[in-house]
Amino acid sequence: MRHTNLAIISIALSVLLFFPPAAESVSITQDCPEDSAALTPAPLEEEWAIEWWMPRHEDKLVEEGRETADVLFLGDSITHGWETSGKSVADDYFSDFSIYNIGFSGDRTENVLWRFNHGEIDGINPELAVLMIGTNNTGHRQDSPECTTRGIEMILQKLDEHLPDTEVLMLAIFPRGQSPDDELRQINSEINQQIKSLADGKRVHFIDINSVFLDEDGSLPEGIMPDELHPNESGYKLWAEAMLPSIREILEQ
Repeated sequence: MRHTNLAIISIALSVLLFFPPAAESVSITQDCPEDSAALTPAPLEEEWAIEWWMPRHEDKLVEEGRETADVLFLGDSITHGWETSGKSVADDYFSDFSIYNIGFSGDRTENVLWRFNHGEIDGINPELAVLMIGTNNTGHRQDSPECTTRGIEMILQKLDEHLPDTEVLMLAIFPRGQSPDDELRQINSEINQQIKSLADGKRVHFIDINSVFLDEDGSLPEGIMPDELHPNESGYKLWAEAMLPSIREILEQ
């Protein structure tokens, strides 16, 4: 089956890509005003999120096991989904380490920055943070790739300040839209090209596992992401198989 073969290939590629040649990280500041929404910490205040977003934040501040978690999962609904659609996959693949998951549905870069400023990464010391964020900057506002990249850079800087002993595995933003020429997918692809430069190959590592989700022609199968954005259980399994070697390599150092 094509997706199984791609998953195997991706695992090998992820190991090859895991430690790129060391390079100085590059600041992405051009073409993004400092007062951009993507850079201005704020809670998520969309009408559909009002009832649950702040309670989830408050619950995460006191979640049992957060202080001793080995791995921090950080992102938006796709990361949040490890607690729902991907829960059984996480139980199967990630049972060797403990996880503190602060993925929040709907989040953009500014929402992550706000949560950092309000305690979500205080009092923890994970060995690894797994980060993927930015597709809602693209989907909600069509932010420029430069502004989303700058927002991600600010998240990395906050992680460095608050969690200096934690390594970061930064994932390329997943593909979205049915076809390669989808406008929003193209924006995400440009962000991915830019955020590579934020990885130094020492503390911050970058991997792109996006090929495991796609058919040969670059289309996104309904059987992997039914809404052309969020993985289903099969998609989470592909993700886990592709990412796990990199997680293990860091944790076993």
